[in-house]
Amino acid sequence: MGKYFGTDGFRGEANITLTADHAYKVGRFLGWYFGKIKEKDGAPVRVVIGKDTRRSSYMFEFSLVAGLTASGADAYMLHVTTTPSVAYITRVDGFDCGIMISASHNPYYDNGIKLINTNGEKMDDATTSLIEDYIDGKLNVFGQDYPYLPYAKRDKIGKTVDYAAGRNRYIGYLISLGMYSFRGVKVGLDCANGSSWNIAKSVFEALGATTYVINAEPDGLNINKDAGSTHIEGLQKLVKEKKLDVGFAFDGDADRCLCVDENGKLVTGDQILFVYATYMKERGKLLTNTVVTTLMSNSGLYKAFDAADIDYKITPVGDKHVYEEMSANGYRLGGEQSGHIIFSKYATTGDGILTSLKVMEVMMAKNLSLSKLVSPVKIYPQVLLNVKVADREKAENDADVLAAVKRVEEKLNGDGRILYRASGTEPLIRIMVEAESERAAKTYAKQVSEVLTKKGYAV
Repeated sequence: MGKYFGTDGFRGEANITLTADHAYKVGRFLGWYFGKIKEKDGAPVRVVIGKDTRRSSYMFEFSLVAGLTASGADAYMLHVTTTPSVAYITRVDGFDCGIMISASHNPYYDNGIKLINTNGEKMDDATTSLIEDYIDGKLNVFGQDYPYLPYAKRDKIGKTVDYAAGRNRYIGYLISLGMYSFRGVKVGLDCANGSSWNIAKSVFEALGATTYVINAEPDGLNINKDAGSTHIEGLQKLVKEKKLDVGFAFDGDADRCLCVDENGKLVTGDQILFVYATYMKERGKLLTNTVVTTLMSNSGLYKAFDAADIDYKITPVGDKHVYEEMSANGYRLGGEQSGHIIFSKYATTGDGILTSLKVMEVMMAKNLSLSKLVSPVKIYPQVLLNVKVADREKAENDADVLAAVKRVEEKLNGDGRILYRASGTEPLIRIMVEAESERAAKTYAKQVSEVLTKKGYAV
């Protein structure tokens, strides 16, 4: 991780750790940097921008636009949209880069700046490191120091372009992927009062589904609040009360999706991976016979993959790592337990709405309920504690805490596992314990968290 950019962009509390000035400087650098790269052909730099529904997203949008246009770049505005839509439009419309303003599943007072390269992939670390150097006043690039960046002048000053048509084209793309009519299927959608609020319903209804939508009234302060993929209980209640066939919950920027089956039971990203991987294998579409997962995936998934004769790779946590592994080795399917699922044939990032459509595809193709499709995966009880800390690095490497982790590993003795790591996007230490019983998992997780607190790291 860099000083400002983590595994999923530059994220922090709005106007505290991520300020409007930061956003302006990010825009200034990107407009100038890509302008230097394109200097010989003289073509203007084109950057496409989307945002979620947080109140601060408008502030960051205007700051980024000011920085971009001051450096001579043209800013194309998608307005409120999803992260995967920005990645899609950046790639298919040949933009120099894309920017998504969002803190994903975080509360409304946080925000973030996600950068996407011209191929629709997350921006490389080398470029984000240069941005950090510029913010800190020590930029050296193209063989010289740049204590300040020149402003564009006269006809070289950039312009803004309303590009809502790009978002609409992305909606059309999603609809085009629907292989079956959803007519007669009752679907619940939890839009988290975020980016999917005006997209998901349109897509499902265009494909014929009868939709029941909750948390689709954003006010700038209610994104993810008791809603969406991080608060699945609202969708579970809706599915049971309305006797729906299935439910889908998205996060704030709709790059992840979790499901609820017809009985109101949670279906995680791990189970989604199994459902689609076996569907692909049956049709001869699972090239390399391998699915990419992360360290957080449940042991039950791997046992189910073994039984289905499907191989798997395990990467560090973060959909960026999943995509890099997929891209490097030609894998077609990968994702995280949290619901970031990547279908490399159709997208370069996790896409929550796409994921929901692919789950529907399997249900329709096999004429089976979601509960039947996930039944081969026996999930081990798993407990995750998120402990807020002042210093992630020190807390992650403290000898006494690591010794406590080691003691838990010895007690589990192969009948479970423990993961102890710092979050890549928030000031948190994550303690995950998987065991044969939920009680044991809770006990072991608490033992480690108590040492963390006793050492003074917890805040």
